[in-house]
Amino acid sequence: MSGWWIADYADQFGTAFVVSWLFWVIFSIVLHELSHGWVALALGDDTPRVTGHMTWNPLVHMGGFSLILLALIGIAWGAMPVNPSRFRGRFGDAKVSAAGPAMNLLLAMLSAVSCVVWVIVADRMNVQEPLWGNLARFFWIGAFLNVVLAMFNLIPAPPLDGCRILASFVPAYGRIFESPNGQWFGLGIFLLVFWLAADLLFAVGMIASLTAINLALAAAGHQTFDPLA
Repeated sequence: MSGWWIADYADQFGTAFVVSWLFWVIFSIVLHELSHGWVALALGDDTPRVTGHMTWNPLVHMGGFSLILLALIGIAWGAMPVNPSRFRGRFGDAKVSAAGPAMNLLLAMLSAVSCVVWVIVADRMNVQEPLWGNLARFFWIGAFLNVVLAMFNLIPAPPLDGCRILASFVPAYGRIFESPNGQWFGLGIFLLVFWLAADLLFAVGMIASLTAINLALAAAGHQTFDPLA
């Protein structure tokens, strides 16, 4: 083991696995942030467009530092600037915040369906390795990772979407984190949750994605799929 996650994953699962993982992390974060922007624009806030964030460029959404950390330790994040005071209607902040995790859930479902369809069609067409396994794992990673991202972002700890959603319905909760001390408190909660919940979220994401895919395969009369075999 080299200690660098990319090298270790490549040795254990293959280069195609690492490429698929990097693609889905970047693509999913970009779409997550764009979803915030699309809903903000629909609610009357043009901040995402004015600031130049309505783009598919990962550098704009994630920043160079986030992409460097993704390469070094596998952690990344994104941001979409919005102005809640411009939102029309009630609970605009909750709607904008919920759009990101909703997109992750949509990507997870589409990826799971694509995995099932590919496995069935590829077997009927007698597609051989490595294409069969690489593409099946590509779709599974999309399902697995986006389940994890959706659950993680719904945790009600700042700066995650779940915190803004809860604060929209319980304003007193949001006010806890507005003062300088509250911001440090919020950061502490976030780090604690990340440290305690990371392994659980990955386990749930793996179980949920594989269960959904294999139930669909079984319903179609097909053998189950093990992406890590």
